[in-house]
Amino acid sequence: MRWLSGERVRGVLGAALAAAVGAATLVQLGEPAQATSADGAYLVGRGIADVTGEAAERGMMGYAKLDQRTSGIHQRQRSRAFVIADPAGGKRVALVTADLGMIFGSVRQAVLRKLAAKHGSLYSADNVLLTATHTHAGPGGQSHYSLYNITTFGYHGKTFDAAVDGIVESINRAHDDLAPGSLSLANGELKNASANRSRRAFDKNPAQDRTAFPDGIDPMTSLLRMDRGGRTVGAINWFATHNTSMTGNNTLISGDNKGYAAYNWEREVAGADYLAGQPGLVTAFAQTNAGDMSPNLNLKPGSGPTEDEFANTQILGKRQADAARALAASPGRSLSGSVDSRLSHVDMSGTTVRPEFTGDGAAHTTCQAAMGASFAAGSTEDGPGPDIFKEGVGNNPLIELVTKARYVASPELRACQAPKDILLDTGALNLTPKILPIQLVRVGQLYLIGLPQEATIVTGLRLRRTVAEQVGAPLQNVLIAGYANDYAGYLTTPEEYDQQDYEAGHTMFGRWSLPAYQQEFARIAADMKAGRPSAAGPTPPDMSGSVWTVQPGVVLDAPPIGGNFGDVVTAPKPSYTKGQQVVVEFAGAHPNNDVHRNGTFIEVQRQEGAAWKRVADDGDWSTKFRWARWGVAASRITVSWDVPSTAQPGSYRIVYRGDAKNLVGAVSPISGTSPAFTVT
Repeated sequence: MRWLSGERVRGVLGAALAAAVGAATLVQLGEPAQATSADGAYLVGRGIADVTGEAAERGMMGYAKLDQRTSGIHQRQRSRAFVIADPAGGKRVALVTADLGMIFGSVRQAVLRKLAAKHGSLYSADNVLLTATHTHAGPGGQSHYSLYNITTFGYHGKTFDAAVDGIVESINRAHDDLAPGSLSLANGELKNASANRSRRAFDKNPAQDRTAFPDGIDPMTSLLRMDRGGRTVGAINWFATHNTSMTGNNTLISGDNKGYAAYNWEREVAGADYLAGQPGLVTAFAQTNAGDMSPNLNLKPGSGPTEDEFANTQILGKRQADAARALAASPGRSLSGSVDSRLSHVDMSGTTVRPEFTGDGAAHTTCQAAMGASFAAGSTEDGPGPDIFKEGVGNNPLIELVTKARYVASPELRACQAPKDILLDTGALNLTPKILPIQLVRVGQLYLIGLPQEATIVTGLRLRRTVAEQVGAPLQNVLIAGYANDYAGYLTTPEEYDQQDYEAGHTMFGRWSLPAYQQEFARIAADMKAGRPSAAGPTPPDMSGSVWTVQPGVVLDAPPIGGNFGDVVTAPKPSYTKGQQVVVEFAGAHPNNDVHRNGTFIEVQRQEGAAWKRVADDGDWSTKFRWARWGVAASRITVSWDVPSTAQPGSYRIVYRGDAKNLVGAVSPISGTSPAFTVT
């Protein structure tokens, strides 16, 4: 396939693109570049909002480590929304990418309720596509299903509300921002931002799949560019790499490599100030089929290209941003035609798959959800589990003996899930969802497959081929929009499932899950092609009544003995040079009293005449906001600022703003200001 295997850069444009990404390998592929269509082909709107949850003592979502609890903020998490409407047909879609671990069905249900209250039927489950970047560096507790809340010590309402309110706000802002614009699509290759963490499972796939990925990775980077008035105002990039550059040892909130990629383009390049209103340019870095793609290029946590997780996050994020900007600098392929969407719900615990999709000439049925022993082993390249569990078939003999004994009474489940060694039957215990949304969105010639699971690259390839065949589109115009609308673990090919590495152990509905999805996506794609509605399918349950938590909220804040809120405990040095780190400590309060959504806990200020101007806050890469308990009710706040090379010489200070809860539960703002220091 030419769009995957092309290895030459055409002409002067190709050379310029390759130079623009530096170390990244990027090739302009597909159709010859065309000029974009004039403004007015579509209505385009963009919006961005804060989704950062509780910054202290909340279990983090992704690595399932009981000791990984939030202790501050490195970068804020944000939701980026794009509304695209077809003036001719009147249809529209809302595409959302949020710096979250997952989009849980609970969050989606709440978002849709709030949108309906404001907009009526204008935005619905059918035309709103919610996706997560899959950062593992954010607070959890947003699901209404218990499995995902066990390691976060339950459901956390403030974090849930921050996610829901931020997503809704970003969509509302995009709605209000609608104006005539044009769209273009470009594809390229980025070869040094991912590694295959499950190569032996990948190698079990047939040659016709493996030859599509000669290096064992999916290097395709795709960019939807939005132009208005002769300038680019928005962009969505899709690239397959896990958002796990930050390790399970990190306890600071971060958007990880994809969050940094968006920050780099919006703030460091385009000069956005998130606290001063909506940016003039909004860029989202979305996930696609990243199930077996690791950013840890040395295939061990926090390793590759360096041995520092913060440096790796920045490097991998910048490589994605550079590749996306290079695509934005190309003319791209102009999009035209209608905007459309289809959504259906499928009970994945008992879907009969027809022979034309199974590939073996027989019908098969998916299984009640269950997790395997290799799921507990974790991904050793990104986040390993306990040593007692191993990846692969036959590598857990003790667990196998136990599970054989357990499932004597349920041989049907064991046979259906084979060769999985069942560790936890989450379906029978109602710990995970089984009625899942499948969605197909069309924007001109671009098709997005909204998948509520983590697809491996060959899984993604087969789904894309299925949809492309149904709608008659070139393969490079059909993309997986991963981590979409709900979450139910991984999705492997049947061949990869037989290997039973981590990804297969986490493929909950058994060996025939992918063929089932191919069948159902073929159905809604055919509906879209024919212009007919899709069957709605079963309705997902509202599980909000089942939430629980074992962590109380903040009881009381008190200053340290003999001190006051806002006192400077450790003052800065009198002077710093660029590249040095400023560290200031304050007597503060618990940050969960108010998450400061769309705000900040800290500011770095520079004196300009008689005024002090904010130059950095807790959403910036150069700052770190850390909280620690100090005795029983006091809090120590540590603020660090890495003086950037672009800092202007002058007088600076650090300001802390928090909120303290008294004995009767009232919350009041507090603040502290450091002595001034100079940057020379």
